[in-house]
Amino acid sequence: MMETHNNSGIRDRQPLSNARLGILILLGAETMLFSGLIGTFLVFRVGNVTWPPPSHIGIELPRAVTGINTALLLLSGYTMFQARRAIQKDLVKQLHKWLLLTGVLGLLFLGIQGSEWGQLIGKGLTLQSGVYGGIFYVLIGCHAVHVLSAVIWLFIVFGMALKGRFSAARYVGVDTCTIYWIFVVALWPILYVLVYLF
Repeated sequence: MMETHNNSGIRDRQPLSNARLGILILLGAETMLFSGLIGTFLVFRVGNVTWPPPSHIGIELPRAVTGINTALLLLSGYTMFQARRAIQKDLVKQLHKWLLLTGVLGLLFLGIQGSEWGQLIGKGLTLQSGVYGGIFYVLIGCHAVHVLSAVIWLFIVFGMALKGRFSAARYVGVDTCTIYWIFVVALWPILYVLVYLF
């Protein structure tokens, strides 16, 4: 339930909107999906004395570059939050700026990640190269698909914003996109620590 204040200062409770309820249900399902994937990763990670397995000892995950990429994605969470704040204040041009910046940061994250994957595949780490490669690409790839879907959603919202569809009184599209974007951003540091540093 959302709270607002009426003219007399008494709190009014507004029902949860269908859009917000829908995104929360979606995030519940996404949380279960990633919990299962992370659980699978941890079973194999903890169950092996040497990690990566001996067959992949020479392959180093790009920790430093991915660390920088993590910072870019976290920055996109801030810019998306600023986009939402801008429309709450009816600052439409600021909304355009922050949405575009967020989209660019999301695309940059995906581009850097794609470049890393190209290098790893060149070194022999593929989906078919055993459990290590399989878990890496399924877990990290699943997150990349979610970032890509968030970027597509964001640019749809950006297009709607350019057409003047949002205002301080009506911004459900920005709100739901922000909730999903923050979820995708918040999930990544957990994956980075587990897969790249653990």
